[in-house]
Amino acid sequence: MNRELSSLEREIEETRERLGATIDQLLYRSSPKTIVGREVAQVKAHFVEPETGAPRTDNILKAAGGVVGAVVLFMVIRRLAS
Repeated sequence: MNRELSSLEREIEETRERLGATIDQLLYRSSPKTIVGREVAQVKAHFVEPETGAPRTDNILKAAGGVVGAVVLFMVIRRLAS
């Protein structure tokens, strides 16, 4: 009986430690600073080659083309509305 009780206590303590580690990890991952850092790294990786640091011109040109297209579309709609 005593052996079962100490085994149960050990299991409860191990579970408590695992839950504590999980909660700490969730708090870290949901921190606004961590989220922003992750998103910035993702955007940088889209426009810059992570291994070499060289710019990815194809992705840069696509983004610039999209911005120019949106500006032109806005100007045409504005001119038609006047």
